[in-house]
Amino acid sequence: MTTTSLAVLVPLLPFLGAVAGLLLGRTAPGFVRPLAVLPPLASLVIAVLVAVRQGGDQAISAAAELTPTGSVPIELALYIDGFAALVAVLVGVVATCVQIYSTGYLRDDPRYPSYAALVSLFTSAMLLVVYSGDLIVLLVGWEVMGICSYFLVGHYWETPEARAASLKAFLVTKLGDVPFLIGLFALATDAGSFRVSTVLGTVASGGLHHPTLIALLLLAGVAGKSAQFPLHTWLPDAMAGPTPVSALIHAATMVAAGVYFVARLLPVFQASSAAMTVLAVMAAVTMAGSALAALAQDDIKRVLAYSTIGQLGYMTGALAVGDRGAAVFHLLAHGAFKALLFLAAGVIIHASGTNSLAVMSRMKDLRTRVPDAYWTMTVALLALTAIPPFSGFFSKEAVLGAAEHVATGHTEHAPGAAGWIVLVAGLITAVLTAAYATRLWLLAFRGQGAEAPDHGRQPVTMTAVLWVLAVPSLAFGLLYGPLPDWFDGRDLTPVLTTSVLGTGLALVGGLVTYGAWRQTTVLAARVPLGAVAAHPDADGGQVEAEAIAGHEPAFGDVAYVPDPADPGRLLLGPLHRHAAVGFHLDAVYTVLFVRPVQAAASLVRFLDREVVDTYVRAAGDLPRWLGAAVRRAQTGNVQTYVSALLAGTVVLVVAALLVATGA
Repeated sequence: MTTTSLAVLVPLLPFLGAVAGLLLGRTAPGFVRPLAVLPPLASLVIAVLVAVRQGGDQAISAAAELTPTGSVPIELALYIDGFAALVAVLVGVVATCVQIYSTGYLRDDPRYPSYAALVSLFTSAMLLVVYSGDLIVLLVGWEVMGICSYFLVGHYWETPEARAASLKAFLVTKLGDVPFLIGLFALATDAGSFRVSTVLGTVASGGLHHPTLIALLLLAGVAGKSAQFPLHTWLPDAMAGPTPVSALIHAATMVAAGVYFVARLLPVFQASSAAMTVLAVMAAVTMAGSALAALAQDDIKRVLAYSTIGQLGYMTGALAVGDRGAAVFHLLAHGAFKALLFLAAGVIIHASGTNSLAVMSRMKDLRTRVPDAYWTMTVALLALTAIPPFSGFFSKEAVLGAAEHVATGHTEHAPGAAGWIVLVAGLITAVLTAAYATRLWLLAFRGQGAEAPDHGRQPVTMTAVLWVLAVPSLAFGLLYGPLPDWFDGRDLTPVLTTSVLGTGLALVGGLVTYGAWRQTTVLAARVPLGAVAAHPDADGGQVEAEAIAGHEPAFGDVAYVPDPADPGRLLLGPLHRHAAVGFHLDAVYTVLFVRPVQAAASLVRFLDREVVDTYVRAAGDLPRWLGAAVRRAQTGNVQTYVSALLAGTVVLVVAALLVATGA
């Protein structure tokens, strides 16, 4: 079988599994779990075979016209370069692990068949984005992922948080997709084709007429899909969905699509220095802001959500300095350890019965209840912190090294200002990343207080997957040497300067956080376990709250008193309460967009009810009134009719005489 034929099967198999799962979910429930696991597993095996055959060499390209349009053709096209081959393998690995994990995590969920089918469809859509050589076909996968995320985030639709989160994720990403679609049409108009290879050829020959406009329009969609500032607010709230869905979205699908799209069409963005600078600023704000927010979150999944936003900022930062090899390298490494973090968090939540780090910090020996999650999450957090020799060290240093090269003028792939912006923000974020990763580990596993509750052992399908993902989290970074051909031949060897700076700052962030934690444990010992609770805020998220001595200072619409055991409170100081609610960006959007739209909707409703409906009602009332008047004349009395007839005759005769006399 040819490589092209094999590549077609990679997105097709999960799609067929999704269809079969939906059809057989109720009639043959015994087939649901095999149909959930086997198609993505088979797709993974084929994706590995395609990657081996591609070998990082010349891109595999094939196309067949889908339908004549009369102008720009739409084609079913494949374009598989080294990036596509490796990202497809990542998607297959994470999707397979998530499906296996879900068989245990959702084993008692009555909606598991539809959930498993949607996960398979989600996987198929992402693989379509990865392999597609036509931008319109890519857009189909792009939008299918948006729909799947809506249903999966809202899986627990009985809860208002899940309903609000799914709607918010859908609307915010669609807000970015509108300019994204316009940008695609503008790009195809300039290039004369939706084919990726043709577009890249047009850029190389200088054929783009509006590169800045096109790049900025496309960046809006990327910001929405990959949760970059200012369209990142949907991702933390998306934690209302099942934990395996969070792992899938954050590690291999949805948010990875935007970064991958920019990497694939990077020459389009490099054609505009302004667009590259905007991308660098967006990455810098995203990195630093999300890391500060992660340091103040109480919900363990929201910490990881903000962490994802920050790590995506590193990837977009690498793209902003023109190094897509470093961006995709970090995308692959991050996919492994972030999937591990979320799935391990699911085990911890299952064992502790809570998402709250404040509550976990008052549970003694939680780590002994979940040894698999303890050790594997430790590995993943070390990778996230970029401590050598874990995978995150090599991939993050590739990003910082690329930024340093641009900043110091060693390469002209991007403006020098973009290099400095990404480098400075990346180093600051390295400190903050170590701080919130250390905080999470200490609060989750080094708690002091009562015994952790016993919620039973976790299924082996949940714990085994953790060790599978721990392998690439530990060792994937070492592949930068054997795999240069898959990364445009880019030398991904860590740079000495940024390696020392990045690792040193990470160690400082971890040690300072540990010192702050040691100080707060004394105060925490005085607060009973039952005093700490997590209260939902107005957006369905979580902010820390605590009732101590009856004191609950008001903060917005929620009571807010930080947990005294939280080292993040000591580190952030007055900034803590603002970071905990995402620096009020949702409140800003409410004032700027939500309330004006609601006011406009109220005005339209008023006009429709009081003006339009008035005319509609009048059109019906007038015939009714005329009918009522005529009905009153129909008495059924013959004498009345004869009298009216005689009176009418007299009136007509008099009128005729008057007319004749006047004549």
